[in-house]
Amino acid sequence: MTTLSDRLHEVIAPVIAYDSQIEIVEGDGSWVTDVDGKRYLDFACGIAVTNLGHRPPTLEAAAQEQLSRLWHAGGSFLFESRADAAEKIIDVAPDSIDQIFFMNSGAEAVEASVKLAKKTSGRQGVIVFRGGFHGRTMGSVSFTTSRSKYRSGYHPILPSVFVAPFPHPYRWGMSQEDANAYALNELRLMFKHEVMPNEIAAFLFEPLQGEGGYYPASREFMQAIRDLADEHGILMIVDEVQTGFGRTGEFFTSQIYGIDPDILVMGKAIANGLPLSAIGASREIFAKWEPGSHGSTFGGNPVSCAAAAAGVDELKKVIPGVAQRSDLAFTRFGDLQEKHPTIGDVRGLGLMIGVELVKQNREPDSEAFAVLSAQAQKDGLFILGCGPDNNVIRFVPPLNISLDDLEMGIDILDNALSVYEA
Repeated sequence: MTTLSDRLHEVIAPVIAYDSQIEIVEGDGSWVTDVDGKRYLDFACGIAVTNLGHRPPTLEAAAQEQLSRLWHAGGSFLFESRADAAEKIIDVAPDSIDQIFFMNSGAEAVEASVKLAKKTSGRQGVIVFRGGFHGRTMGSVSFTTSRSKYRSGYHPILPSVFVAPFPHPYRWGMSQEDANAYALNELRLMFKHEVMPNEIAAFLFEPLQGEGGYYPASREFMQAIRDLADEHGILMIVDEVQTGFGRTGEFFTSQIYGIDPDILVMGKAIANGLPLSAIGASREIFAKWEPGSHGSTFGGNPVSCAAAAAGVDELKKVIPGVAQRSDLAFTRFGDLQEKHPTIGDVRGLGLMIGVELVKQNREPDSEAFAVLSAQAQKDGLFILGCGPDNNVIRFVPPLNISLDDLEMGIDILDNALSVYEA
């Protein structure tokens, strides 16, 4: 009998890697169901995309209603759902964001943000931060340093991209304060030895690194970057593709830190699984990007925009409950850290939590995650890993998950850790 795995292997390029060989036929809220009827808690959320769970009723209704009327327009004519989505996103975005430009994927939005910064500043250099993930297209992979394998085989990549350290206090064996000081000193040395600040168009960084290991920036580090940007006329691009739309407890992590980005990059959960991404900036910045300087055939699709507009309304109801779920998760993981020596560090914000798996000497345990993931799947839970050594559990359940389901998922991880350590 030919399986779905066999069929996919035959016709889909093997560059696509799957986290499991389980065939899922339905998703509903925090749960997915496989072809045999077994249900799993989905704490992968399509790589932190389905923040409202699978098929949230209000988004499904909005998308279906739009689908029945108009599902593509490109730039040929005007349609209302694009305005609805932009207005609602601007309403909840940082105060510096006045206008939106829609695209399809996070990598595409990152590239557009850098194009915007270069075009409007007249400068060509970009500073990124080690461990950051910004996509895997030829342009965006030039800014991605979470794992060297993403860049391997594609050189030469874009020039004038300079990489500065991002504070990783646990891995460096430092306090947050000392890690901040080290990273900022290295950045100042870069200006002294490698590139003049007046040649830099933008700082590009995640306020909480995702693929690189779920390291949050501190308020002090974010403010220091904001101050350096203002001092030298450098634009601050904040990549909130993974951290946006409630994932860390506010609509955007920039708001938690009290920082206004010059350019805001959005994607992933923006339409809860329908293809959409965006960049936001002030009217003043966008006014310098003359018509025709950039474009997108499918960006701002009517159906995706309808879902995004409905999603903002739904997130307004859900985000206030993230703090309670976050507190529960951090408390449980704190208890597990005392119980399981494999857990070295627990960090993050809201429901974007990294659980670092280590050996006795605090070295990354690169074997642990694969074992934990397999055991968790056996017990009915999907999880994702991250970090350059793939030793960090990427804990990203739906924001509206029930407390009972949240506890159940952590119980499954507790058991998986016990199995691994036995």
